Amino acid sequence: MNWMKKFFAAISAALLLFASAPVSASGQKTASGSASPVTINVYNWGEYISTGEDGSMDVNAEFTKATGIRVNYTTFEDNESMYSKLAGGGANYDVIFPSDYMVSKLIQEKLVKKLNFKNIPNFQYIDKDYRNMVYDSKNEYSVPYTWGVIGIFYNKKHVKEPVNSWKILWNSKYSGKILMFDNPRDSFGIAQKILGFSYNTKNISEWNAAASLLEKQKPLVQAYVMDQIFDKMSSGEAWLAPYYAGDAVTLVKDNPDIGFAIPTKEGTNFFIDAMCIPTCSQHQKEAEEYINFLCRPDVAAANMEVVGYSTPESEAKKLLPAEMRNNPIFYPPESIIKKSETYVNLPEDVNLQVDSLWAQVKMGGPGETKTLVAVLVGFLLLYIFIVIWKKVKHRRELSYVPRERAVRPEK
Repeated sequence: MNWMKKFFAAISAALLLFASAPVSASGQKTASGSASPVTINVYNWGEYISTGEDGSMDVNAEFTKATGIRVNYTTFEDNESMYSKLAGGGANYDVIFPSDYMVSKLIQEKLVKKLNFKNIPNFQYIDKDYRNMVYDSKNEYSVPYTWGVIGIFYNKKHVKEPVNSWKILWNSKYSGKILMFDNPRDSFGIAQKILGFSYNTKNISEWNAAASLLEKQKPLVQAYVMDQIFDKMSSGEAWLAPYYAGDAVTLVKDNPDIGFAIPTKEGTNFFIDAMCIPTCSQHQKEAEEYINFLCRPDVAAANMEVVGYSTPESEAKKLLPAEMRNNPIFYPPESIIKKSETYVNLPEDVNLQVDSLWAQVKMGGPGETKTLVAVLVGFLLLYIFIVIWKKVKHRRELSYVPRERAVRPEK
């Protein structure tokens, strides 16, 4: 019976060893007994998190220190490119940062998961003014990350007049020095405000009118950009550029020649960027831990101090430097907020029409589109002619047999 005692003793020891083996963040044990850390894939806007430069907090590194969960961090330029990645399939993200109207679109298309708020206790710090917003009325799919408004960055050396209306972006004396958003909602939004329309109109004729106004502006526009605004404005290559107020912390602070103004005549866009978990996520619990970490007031304050955008947490705002807390660029007065409007997701037929109009604007309008098509057809015909001519020439060369020279008889 000794062999049976030894057998059961060996089994017991093996079970004890297995039970005491460390567990990784994903709940998996490795053969060596060491933890196998989970890596979450985070997809955010560019220049939108504190990375540790100049002694600031490296948010992702601190999260890994606190939880053992690693972060693979990549960026996108606009909501539409982020949406394309998710809708196209094959994406593998765990946390994304869509804007308000895009959140509702992702919810409608079942591209984001409901959150387990038991894993996000720091949601308690999100102010009530930013909860249950129209894009996520039951607050089931998103947690606010930042908020802000859109205004105009301008070069003080070259722009001397008051920057209080979007119409300045149509002033021909700044031709070639104007930048515009390289995304449809923001560019159309500026034209819509000038025309007195809502950002969220379902009236196609109003979208057509906004497109016509943007087409008239196109000859004055140096480029349609997103993050490229930083280099172009800082270098003086461009003098006027609509963009998000939060980026004033980079542009205005680093360059005394650059100013920022919110057009008060027509009003502006009030936006919220949120944190969501896409349906493709394989690590929902760890993703919720990440969202929870970013909601911690000390982390949110350190993050927003670098990023420059406005925090939806009063407790975090208290921890910001006074010059930032009291700055109307980052925390505009109620009069501006009341005159602002938020984007909402549009019906699919309107979205398709907007995409078509935007392509038309970028190509220069119907007239220029026809010209471009004609030029392309011309090049195609020329190419076909050259190919056919070469083939005919080649066949002639193959079929040509030179006549033998007559050989003179030797004398």
